[in-house]
Amino acid sequence: MMMATEERVFVQAPSEVAKQHAREIEDVFRLPAKVTVRNLNFYYGGQQALFDNSIDIPALRVTAIIGPSGCGKSTHIRVYNRIFELYRSHRAEGIVEIDGENILSPTTDLLKLRKKVGMIFQRPTPFPMSIFDNIAYGVRLHYRGSRSEITDRVEDALKRGALWDEVKEKLCEPATALSGGQQQRLCIARAIAVEPKLILMDEPCSAIDPVATSKIEDLIETLRDSYTVVLVTHNMQQAARVSDFTAFFYKGHIVEFGPTTKIFTNPDNEQTEDYITGRFG
Repeated sequence: MMMATEERVFVQAPSEVAKQHAREIEDVFRLPAKVTVRNLNFYYGGQQALFDNSIDIPALRVTAIIGPSGCGKSTHIRVYNRIFELYRSHRAEGIVEIDGENILSPTTDLLKLRKKVGMIFQRPTPFPMSIFDNIAYGVRLHYRGSRSEITDRVEDALKRGALWDEVKEKLCEPATALSGGQQQRLCIARAIAVEPKLILMDEPCSAIDPVATSKIEDLIETLRDSYTVVLVTHNMQQAARVSDFTAFFYKGHIVEFGPTTKIFTNPDNEQTEDYITGRFG
């Protein structure tokens, strides 16, 4: 009798896992898309780097992008705010809609776009000015307000960036005097100070220590309540910890996309499984 009971449990468990995965996949289609990408191709001069990328990034969720070095992860997200246009030979083709607006249209207002889409880079990039002015710079650029209103916005951004308690007594000091982890949280606070709709994070923890990494991950957890976050990471444990959805990129192609739990436990594509299990990459 004990054997029969154990066998029934063993048979039922995979079915329950499959049902959970099915529910999670349905969630992808039920959630509104913040970013809709269709047939995105990208070129560095004559070299093609992205091939027919199509994906829907769910709103108010964290989506991780994983894959080996050089697979197009960073290139893909840098299309979202058209930062690639700083280089003449770089070009994108296809459709990238944010809130239903194709941001690759030549009529797109880039100043408004980059207010809507915040960007956090691999290495912290504080401006060579005070902690206060690092946050206030974007606020002054996009909003009109009194000094007290700007001060309130700076304080609010630093609090949401989980940095206020550490810097509130030294707002006039240079931002470059902060530690690497603090600088990265400052950059996140600077991004959210202008109330973006989308936050892009390109390997935000690659240049900081494990303690600072933990604080950034905790911060990402709080940001998902108010922002759509797209996180490029080489750290698959990090992707599994903080993301709701995961896309696996390989050689400029999106191989698989779905709920993070499914991608990491029961991927549909053999190539995805090989990468996650460390057979290559």
